[in-house]
Amino acid sequence: MFEWIESGRIVDAILVGLFVEAMLLFGLRRFLGLGPGLGDIAANLAAGAFLLLALRAALTNANGEWIAIWLAAALIAHLGDITLRWVQSSVEASGTAGGSGPSAS
Repeated sequence: MFEWIESGRIVDAILVGLFVEAMLLFGLRRFLGLGPGLGDIAANLAAGAFLLLALRAALTNANGEWIAIWLAAALIAHLGDITLRWVQSSVEASGTAGGSGPSAS
């Protein structure tokens, strides 16, 4: 088991699981209309994948620059995810508030 951790293969297995999860969500949305669209969760999945790649780099004693690069990529993806969620919640809030408040009359 230590070999899986020290070699980073455990992270590879988790990344495969993350990919399978993304494809499952894509399939559920496309064929059954269930769950979020892949576009809605792409930044979140990317942030997670980049964090896993930073972990893999640390476990395999990669150059510290690679760890920093993956962490910076995770931060950018995370900020993108937060921005998308913020915009979506603003659009939803303005859509539900329009026409139902006291100023609508």
